[in-house]
Amino acid sequence: MPSSLSRSAVRMIAIDIDGTLLPTGGRTVSARNREALLAAEAAGVEIVIATGRRQGFALPLLEPVGLARETILISSNGSITRNFAGELLERTLLPAETARDICGVLRPYGATVMTFDREGPGCLVIESFENLHGRIALWVDSNRSFLTEVIPLESSLDGGEEPVQAMACGTLEEMRQACEALAASARAGSIAVHRTQYPKRDLCIVDVLPLGCSKGAALARLAELRGLEPGQVMAIGDNLNDVEMLSYAGQAAVMANSAPEVLEMARDRGWEITASNDEDGVAEAIGQLTSGQRKSG
Repeated sequence: MPSSLSRSAVRMIAIDIDGTLLPTGGRTVSARNREALLAAEAAGVEIVIATGRRQGFALPLLEPVGLARETILISSNGSITRNFAGELLERTLLPAETARDICGVLRPYGATVMTFDREGPGCLVIESFENLHGRIALWVDSNRSFLTEVIPLESSLDGGEEPVQAMACGTLEEMRQACEALAASARAGSIAVHRTQYPKRDLCIVDVLPLGCSKGAALARLAELRGLEPGQVMAIGDNLNDVEMLSYAGQAAVMANSAPEVLEMARDRGWEITASNDEDGVAEAIGQLTSGQRKSG
């Protein structure tokens, strides 16, 4: 990749993982995407990974890329920011009593997972392996060693440890109803709710986070720490939980495979639509920085 990238207005690129950096159903970053990331890093552009995954679920996919250990990972949709070496920059947890109430709100609508900021068995707590496996089997199989079954789910909070988030998953209709229930609940004013939708699979994931938590908010704080303006930041994503960071960044690119609502936003807001995740859209979007085809600011 030409060294002209180092003269670009963009000094930071935030990139989603699933549906963006990774191919559909794959767990390996493509050679082309890897080369684009490393070339950008070598040119002095800071690479930031921003994902709904928890850190322990994301890092094994990212470490083979070869990015610097100082690379920032915004995980759990903005609740936690660490670098690849594990050094904590910031963390916002869900108050235990709020999480307890959320369990009751979400229980009628799908399978719920409580996530804690620790590794090993028990960092993910569920009520039913069977119920969750029927909805997101691949995720359950990949995380089985970290999952603990607790009935009722509220009992996982009895020790007072605050979780990172509550996650519910189900059909699009189930999660639409869940979001309505959350909005009508007594906790509505103290939580942030993010959706990740896969219409072709009739699957939606709803993450309930502490108020103010999002990929965009975490990215904005990191950029401010680095002394950067939004126009010096680029974001690349594909789903509804990426909207805040796409909106913050001065330059935004969405994947051709993005959720329909995100593609509509892209057309309305002038965001670039790059190639799909299966066609190395991340590399294509980064490559635009060197070709003089992207406007700054």
